[in-house]
Amino acid sequence: MSSATALRRGDVAAAIRGARLFVVLRRVEPVDRLLALAGELADAGARIFEVTLDAESAESDLVALRAHLGRRSDGPFVVGAGTVVTMDQLEAARRADADFAVAPVLDPEIVAAATGGGLPFIPGALTPTEVAAAWAAGATFVKLFPASAVGPALVRELRGPIPDVELIPTGGVDGDNAGAYLAAGAVAVGIGSAIVRAEGAARRAIVATVGAA
Repeated sequence: MSSATALRRGDVAAAIRGARLFVVLRRVEPVDRLLALAGELADAGARIFEVTLDAESAESDLVALRAHLGRRSDGPFVVGAGTVVTMDQLEAARRADADFAVAPVLDPEIVAAATGGGLPFIPGALTPTEVAAAWAAGATFVKLFPASAVGPALVRELRGPIPDVELIPTGGVDGDNAGAYLAAGAVAVGIGSAIVRAEGAARRAIVATVGAA
């Protein structure tokens, strides 16, 4: 069994399929705010969190979030690293003991380095050719990004010629359109700013909406 196949069948991939919601935490600072927000979302039912590695404190924030959620009794939680576009960032994800890594673009060398070392990797793609190339490179899932540029229709159309590819639309996904992406065949959706910028009741409603979709 290849490393890509093993990761697609592994516990992290199964947890993502089960949760159906990726919470993308981009530059949520300071760390106390990050932990409070993640705790509130965990209370609402979120289980998959991505801390993007595009801030100076991102690596330590990821470590802190893993520890914070690990102390809860209602897990397990899956915490990964986002915006991994260099080998240095991949190493940072590994040092932080990330459960997975995500990129907005496809770099086959980074995919191979991650998955060869046992780290599930979710590269970004937009066109059918890019999506197929990402899967062939060994992606655990493929991040359809920016999803708002194409909408749920592309997810549905891709399911015909390349049904094995599991897509996670991200970018412009919110509580209003998440269900349409899932109904079109997405395995999960990534939601960032729509959750982070919402008020408490509204962000909890987004988690509930995706869980019921």
